[in-house]
Amino acid sequence: MTFSLLALGAAFALVLPVELPDKTLIATLVLTTRYRAWPVFIGVTAAFAVQCVIAVAFGSALTLLPPQLVAAVVALMFGIGAFMLLREGFRKVDQGEDDAAGAGEQEVPAWRATLTSFGVLFAAEWGDASQLAIAALTARYAAPLEVGLGAFLALVTVAAIAVLVGRKVRHRLPTHLIQRVAGGVFTVFALLAAGQAVFGG
Repeated sequence: MTFSLLALGAAFALVLPVELPDKTLIATLVLTTRYRAWPVFIGVTAAFAVQCVIAVAFGSALTLLPPQLVAAVVALMFGIGAFMLLREGFRKVDQGEDDAAGAGEQEVPAWRATLTSFGVLFAAEWGDASQLAIAALTARYAAPLEVGLGAFLALVTVAAIAVLVGRKVRHRLPTHLIQRVAGGVFTVFALLAAGQAVFGG
């Protein structure tokens, strides 16, 4: 069996533009403004790896998962994230904490930031367009390794871009402002997913 560069390239070329304007990039960027960059990157990368393996292993069978159940889980994860971000953002102002030094970086254990990032992105990727694309490409090319690797590289590229942007933004804006905006973004994602869970579509 020969290694299919065509399948790898097709997966990369298809998944990258799908994910660039998607919630994957935004969620990773938001997480980077809250936590240190490396734990976030490790967490989201691990989530992408697991999701790629699942998509390749089950292929088009992923489309049989109840979409409303998937949407409900995504809504819950983003809802929890929004609550945590908004609570922290308003608490800092109430306590009069200074944002000047080390703005944006939260003093939390690396393992916690990694697990949080993994959980958020793992839930967000369920039923996503890229996951369905991976399943479809696997069926088309019959090259699960190459398709999975190409899709994973595309997702890691998106995550790297988001982490780099998040690091730049984090040091230029007050922590509480970043957390309020991030909480608002997560709230929108949660409401959209909740609407899908209730009304379908």
